[in-house]
Amino acid sequence: MNDVKKDLLTVPNLLTLFRILLIPVYAVLYMRATTLRDYIVSAAVLAVSALTDMVDGIVARKCNMISRLGIMLDPFADKLTQGVIMLCLTIRHPEILPLLIFFVVKEGFMFVMGCRLLRQKKILDGALMTGKVCTTVLFLGMIALVVFPKMPAPGVAVIVSVCAVFMAVSLVSYILCYVKNSSHIKDWD
Repeated sequence: MNDVKKDLLTVPNLLTLFRILLIPVYAVLYMRATTLRDYIVSAAVLAVSALTDMVDGIVARKCNMISRLGIMLDPFADKLTQGVIMLCLTIRHPEILPLLIFFVVKEGFMFVMGCRLLRQKKILDGALMTGKVCTTVLFLGMIALVVFPKMPAPGVAVIVSVCAVFMAVSLVSYILCYVKNSSHIKDWD
């Protein structure tokens, strides 16, 4: 139990927990937004979340604070944040629904494969570059949709399409990683 408490109290993990706490703040701000200022404030919360995501990774690597808890908590926070953003956006932009469904399918696959690796006492050694790029593109696309709530349908379609392409590339690269048991998969020490 002390190891979990020690792992939890690292700067990267505290930043990740902070990101998780920002999720309901964003959701309430966005769902209550009526003015451009309201939308910008909710987008600013997302920007803070994205920046703390970057910072926690940098601190973890530079200060040798990588922990088992952080390895699981960070992607959980990412996916939870992205899912809530897409769900909130789908309520105002129903044309985002296919992207949300694709996201759920992709992340469901990732969850099942992650559990399968854990049963084999293995773990993915960090996110693949395609996953990192996909996360960045999703955050940027979703923030754009939050900041521009009255974006015309063709603009929304372009953002959704770009996000879907990056999600598809990321999914394929992870499928190949899992199927080939690539060098990104290591033993869970």
